[in-house]
Amino acid sequence: MENRDVIERIKSRKAFISDMDGVIYHGNKLLPGVPEFVEWLKRENKKFLFLTNSSERTQRELREKMLRLGIDLDEDVFYTSALATAQFLASQKPGGTAYIIGEAGLINALYNAGFTMNNYNPDYVVVGDTRSYSFEKIEQAVNLVLRGAKLIGTNPDLTGPVENGIIPATKALIAPIELATGRKAYFVGKPNPLMMRIALKKIGCSNEETVIIGDRMDTDIIAGIESEIDTLLVLTGISTLKTIDKFPYRPAYILDGVADLVQ
Repeated sequence: MENRDVIERIKSRKAFISDMDGVIYHGNKLLPGVPEFVEWLKRENKKFLFLTNSSERTQRELREKMLRLGIDLDEDVFYTSALATAQFLASQKPGGTAYIIGEAGLINALYNAGFTMNNYNPDYVVVGDTRSYSFEKIEQAVNLVLRGAKLIGTNPDLTGPVENGIIPATKALIAPIELATGRKAYFVGKPNPLMMRIALKKIGCSNEETVIIGDRMDTDIIAGIESEIDTLLVLTGISTLKTIDKFPYRPAYILDGVADLVQ
């Protein structure tokens, strides 16, 4: 199939679920073609959601970040692993309690889902991406889990990209609690298909009408495959054509970046 045919096939879809870092921006730098891509989504009345496994930022903070980069979007087009975690826990135990190691995005999401904070006998210990990480918090989390709290991670990413390299992400941060307690965490974010199903409900489209755009084979692409949603891998993030061969599955489509869709 010619590249032009591939692009037209992708553009004919009704809905787009797009990862952010590596697809829309790198750190604080917008990637090529993104303003035109967003304009096209709006002009064609496409349903779209910007999805991130990061749990640090609130929807408002993500909107403000995009505004600083010159793109104006409503708050509700952003969906994070923190929101998915809060929605999952509220469905499991309405009005539950949690001890949280995380930032504003996670704390706000759980509050808004009806959870209260509890550092004595919580239902859950919830860990997300954070820079305010300390031995005291880990010690408390370990003992709460040993006393019966369930261990939840917002996402299973080991690292996250920053402008000068990488930082440890949720799976790395939660590892000491898992090792010290002998309990395994349940992770809600990608590649858990749960996050994709919640996203589809949020935009009100079926999997057949939707394309997932991502830059990572181990989160975005496998999440799409396991949710039976067509996948588009872009090469503006961490993946290269060589990366694809390391995995036992392939994306439905591969483009250099979202710029290819609107040029």
